[in-house]
Amino acid sequence: MTMLLETEVQRDIQLLRRAWENKSTFAFLTEKTGVGHEWIEKSLSLLPDEMKNGHFVLLTSGTTGAPKLVIGQRQRSEKLAATLHQLQEGEPVEETILALPLSYSYAFVNQWLWSHCHQRRLRLTSGLSDPTALRQALQQARNAMICLVGVQVPLLASYFQGQSFPGIIRVHFAGGRFPQENLPLVRALFPKATIFNNYGCAEALPRLTLRKAEEADQAADVGRPLPGVELSVNEATELLFRSPYRAVGVVEDAKFSLIPSEAWVKSGDLAQPTEQGTWRLLGRASEVFKRHGEKISLATLMTTVTGAWTGQAVFYREPDSSGEDGCVLVLAPAPAPGQLQEILLSLRQHHGRAHWPLRIECSAALPLLPNGKPDVHGAAVMKDKTRLWYQRI
Repeated sequence: MTMLLETEVQRDIQLLRRAWENKSTFAFLTEKTGVGHEWIEKSLSLLPDEMKNGHFVLLTSGTTGAPKLVIGQRQRSEKLAATLHQLQEGEPVEETILALPLSYSYAFVNQWLWSHCHQRRLRLTSGLSDPTALRQALQQARNAMICLVGVQVPLLASYFQGQSFPGIIRVHFAGGRFPQENLPLVRALFPKATIFNNYGCAEALPRLTLRKAEEADQAADVGRPLPGVELSVNEATELLFRSPYRAVGVVEDAKFSLIPSEAWVKSGDLAQPTEQGTWRLLGRASEVFKRHGEKISLATLMTTVTGAWTGQAVFYREPDSSGEDGCVLVLAPAPAPGQLQEILLSLRQHHGRAHWPLRIECSAALPLLPNGKPDVHGAAVMKDKTRLWYQRI
């Protein structure tokens, strides 16, 4: 089976087109997979014969952090690209600017596959790892689309302070919390753009819902399901989905698992429906826990923090001295004393002591995963943090 590395595709984007048009299944992988070549080859060998043609394979860490291969069917994903083109009002868009790893399912479908199916230009950049080149691409943009993750907004505003890019007419966010509180920054950077909140997961490949930014005032509201997508919750409020675009199978823990068409698949999030027909996220299943008998949601705490802080922020889990579950907040860059007080005041106004972080730390910048999301484990173990505040009781 053909394995394409992202560095190869960056040098020659036609490799991806040829792989897609060839009937044989291929795997598209980032250079930094976190697993060995032997693990990938062994995992790919587990695919059944019927999936060795007409499919593609992406690598993800899933909700547990363990590596997992996700297998998609090309025809399904082409139908998703067509659906997104309509719902995201993509017809006026002439090009898309890449600011995320292309092997990331969100960028792969929403940008490369969309551009391939609709014959639009894909402009490659290295994103924020090369801000000068990204700025040049944004300045040259004409009727363009860009896909971002929310954590990139403060960085973009810092790098491109006082600049705007009117050639961008569509801005999409996915892969993490929607930057609702930072929308003024987004609109200042992209004054002509329609902004969308996209929600999904790797198994959805990758889209389940969509909403325009102005259709809700809470980041947790992810909008309505795409046509054909069904959403539900179980007794534990875990969000489940059935989708005509979803993955057809996964490989994890040295085992291939088929995803039957009638199966309800866990998204990894907790959620609830709204009276308006949209869905509101309550947090990742791994980010909701009990502390002193109270249910703690890191997503809810993040909403409080970002209401008082426009920089980067991430929570990681840590037990306290008695073994009780708790969390630590890391900010970047270092806040001024007045800003720290605003964050503490907001936490005290909206949450009881059980919900407060055990500590607040800071660093010059947060470690990021290749897909642009904050690296929670990296934030927990990084050495250059400064402790700003801690609970004394």
